Amino acid sequence: MWGCVAVSGSSFDAASDAVLGPETLESYRNATALAIEALQSGYFASNTPFSGRTPDEIHEDIAETEPFPSAGQSLAAVLERVSSLVCADSVGVYHPQSMAHLHCPPTVPALAAELIVSAMNQSMDSWDQSPAATAVESTLIEGLTAVCGLGAGSDGVFTSGSTEANVLGLLLARNWAIADRFDHDAQTAGLPTAAQSLRILCSGEAHFTARQAAGQLGLGDDAVVEIPTDDDHQLSITALESTLDRLTEDSLEPFALIGTAGTTDFGRIDPLDRLGAIADEHNLWFHVDGAYGGPLVFSDRHRDRLSGIERADSIAMDFHKLCQQPLSCGVFLVADGEQYASIDRSAAYLNPDDTGAESSHHLVSKSLQTSRRFDALKPYVTFQTLGTDTMGAGIDSLLALAADTASLIESNESLTLAAQPSLSTVVFRYDHPSNEDDATDRIREQLRDDGTAMLARTVVDGRPHLKFTFVNPRTTIDDVIEVLEAVVAAGQASTESTQPTPSR
Repeated sequence: MWGCVAVSGSSFDAASDAVLGPETLESYRNATALAIEALQSGYFASNTPFSGRTPDEIHEDIAETEPFPSAGQSLAAVLERVSSLVCADSVGVYHPQSMAHLHCPPTVPALAAELIVSAMNQSMDSWDQSPAATAVESTLIEGLTAVCGLGAGSDGVFTSGSTEANVLGLLLARNWAIADRFDHDAQTAGLPTAAQSLRILCSGEAHFTARQAAGQLGLGDDAVVEIPTDDDHQLSITALESTLDRLTEDSLEPFALIGTAGTTDFGRIDPLDRLGAIADEHNLWFHVDGAYGGPLVFSDRHRDRLSGIERADSIAMDFHKLCQQPLSCGVFLVADGEQYASIDRSAAYLNPDDTGAESSHHLVSKSLQTSRRFDALKPYVTFQTLGTDTMGAGIDSLLALAADTASLIESNESLTLAAQPSLSTVVFRYDHPSNEDDATDRIREQLRDDGTAMLARTVVDGRPHLKFTFVNPRTTIDDVIEVLEAVVAAGQASTESTQPTPSR
C-alpha cells in the first residue's frame, strides 16, 4: 500500500544516533559526565570569581574556532575545548566573593530538574505538547497566587523573567484601561487617539523596564511619570497624590501604578498597602514589580514587609535571584484571570476553541511566548526537596549578611555607606579624605582582574559607588571582610598613584 522510501547515508545515521531516546540514554549519561568534567577542569579549577582576562583576549580565542564546521569531532574533544575557552573565562557565580549582580549560583536540585527539562523538551504552549508539565506549572501558579493572597479567580504563567512579566502586566493594564476609559478594543482596533493621554506612574527608582514596556506597548517613554522618592528611597505618597492631581488638571489619564518590591540598588520596597489603596481610589491598575523582593513571601521573618501585595492586580517575581534557580525562571501573576481575554489568541493547529477538555489547559494565551520551556519544574523540584523553611532561612541569611556588612562599612573611616540596606544589596564607596580623584572604577577593575572579587558599580547623587549583591548563601562575613580589606588597599594604592610628585 505504501511506497518504499529508502533513507540511508552515514550523515543521517550519525544525526539519528545523536538524538536522545531509549537507545542513546547511555550516551546521554556519558555526555553528562563529560560536561561535569568540563566544569570541574575549567569553571571550578581556578577557585576565583573571574579569570581576569580582557574582553578582546576572550573574544579572539573563541573566534579562532570555526562556528559551523562541515565535519564534527568527538564530544569529548569539543567539551575539552569548551572547558578551556568558555568555562575558564566565565563568571564564577558559585564563588562566595562573586558579589556583583543578582546573578545567583543554582541549587543542585534545580540543576537535576534542568537535566530533565532539557531532555524531555516539553513545549508549554499547548496541553498536547506538555500534559504533565502543564499540570505542574498550573499547580505552582495556584500555590503562588495563594501565598501572595490574590484569591479565587487569579491566574498566571511562568516567564523568562520580570522584564517579560512587567511587559505582560502593563499590556493587560493598557487593554483594560482602553476598554474602561474609551470603550475601545485595543487588541482588534489598535490604539485610539485618546491613548496618547494614558500615563503610568512609578517611583523614580523603579526598574527601567517600566519605560521599556511603555515603548513596546505603543505608549512611548513619555507615558511614564516618575514619582520622586522620599529620604528612604521609597516612592513618596505625598508626591504621588500631588502628581495625580496635576495629571487630572492637565487632562491626562493615569491608568497604572507600579509598586516596586525591591529596587535594584537599595532593595527598597515601596509602601504597597498605601499604593494599593490609592490605586483603588483612583481606579488604577496596581502592578507590583517583585522581581527582587517578591520571594520574601517565603520568609517568616520578612514576609510582612510585602504587606499590601495582596491588593495587586498583577505581580512580577523572579525565582532566579533570591531563590537560586538557574536562568531563566520568573513568574507573572494576575488577580483576575479573566483579564487574559484581552490578549487571547486561537490557532487551528495549536489551541483551537473546540478541543473539548483540553481547551481550558492550553497556556499559550497566558504568555508572550509561544514555544516555552518547562521552567516550572526547577522550583517545583527545589521546593519539594528543600521546603519553604529552608528556602526562607536562606533568604533571611542573605539579608542579615547585608546588614552586618553595612555595619562593617560604617566602622571604617575609608568607606562611606550610601544607605542602610533593605534586602541583600549594599552600596558604598571608598572615600578616603585624600582621595581627590575618584578611585571607584580602578578599585573594581583591580579586584576583578586579580581574581579577588566581582563587584558592581552604580551611581548615587552623581557619584560612582561600589555595590555588593548577596545572592549566594555560602558567602560569609569573613568573605566580606577579605573583600573590604582589598577595597581599602586598592583605594589607597590608587590614591597614592594619582598624587602629584613633590617638586625638589
